[in-house]
Amino acid sequence: MQQNIKTENDLQLRELDSICVNESSLEHKWYHNLKYLVVGTLFGILFVKAEVVSWFRIQEMFRLQSFHMYGIIGSAVLVGMISVFLIKKFNIKTIYGETITFHPKKFNKGQIYGGLIFGLGWAITGACPGPLFAQIGTGATVIAVTLLSAIAGTWVYGYLRDKLPH
Repeated sequence: MQQNIKTENDLQLRELDSICVNESSLEHKWYHNLKYLVVGTLFGILFVKAEVVSWFRIQEMFRLQSFHMYGIIGSAVLVGMISVFLIKKFNIKTIYGETITFHPKKFNKGQIYGGLIFGLGWAITGACPGPLFAQIGTGATVIAVTLLSAIAGTWVYGYLRDKLPH
């Protein structure tokens, strides 16, 4: 009983500042996770073919020399907006029949700081969390330093989370 209250309180806290708290209570066999491996691999191939993982394309974007990355990011935002609209309009459920819920988010100054830190890191390293693994997969093994730094930053955030502005 105590564990259920703790879990519920944690979910309520995470609803305030996280993107998604739709957690499934279903238990699956280990091989159900293979679908994520396949989709992730295809996503990585798509990133490489679209030159999303190209350090030069990322630098072009931050120097305002090319529309390539802005077009890709804008297309992704548009697809996301349409997807959320359709999910809400038609009350679409997960493939297992679970309801998808969207929680309102409040703006706070921590999002500005986080965005600036994220953008600065992206501009310096030429990598953001999505393409990191695809970049490593293409042989750019120096990106492993960026991956380890991202993991360390996530750990530091988790450690200092209660002391940070939210």
